[in-house]
Amino acid sequence: MRVRELMTGAVISVDPDTPVLEARQRMVRERIRHLVVLDGAELAGIVTDRDIRLNLPSQATSLSVWEMNFLLNKLLVGEVMTRAVITVGPDRDCREAARLMLEHRIGALPVVDRGVVIGIITETDVLRAFVRGADDAAALRGAGERGTR
Repeated sequence: MRVRELMTGAVISVDPDTPVLEARQRMVRERIRHLVVLDGAELAGIVTDRDIRLNLPSQATSLSVWEMNFLLNKLLVGEVMTRAVITVGPDRDCREAARLMLEHRIGALPVVDRGVVIGIITETDVLRAFVRGADDAAALRGAGERGTR
């Protein structure tokens, strides 16, 4: 199975100048954990919910809500994103993509074709394919069995 068969093609992205709070709200609204960061059409980085969480103030802060919001609105995605992004091509085997995610301990890979981001494959996509394959195998095993009636 190829990456293009599992990837999400509608890439949800932000630019490096997006405030971190806006990126966080977008993740919550879209129910995702990774945002591709594009500078124009070029891949600039990737930002995760974890990157954002690690840059939020501690619950034990002495700052007021207004001070925190003021500071957070100044913090931009470009300051917290991962710049050295590991990518994968659409025609690579899905096992290779899964191996890359495991080896580098990351949850998503932007899918790049000829320098253009065309999708993203996440650990959820890989797990979904695994479950679908297991279900198909179980159905095939059950198809040849005799009934109990």
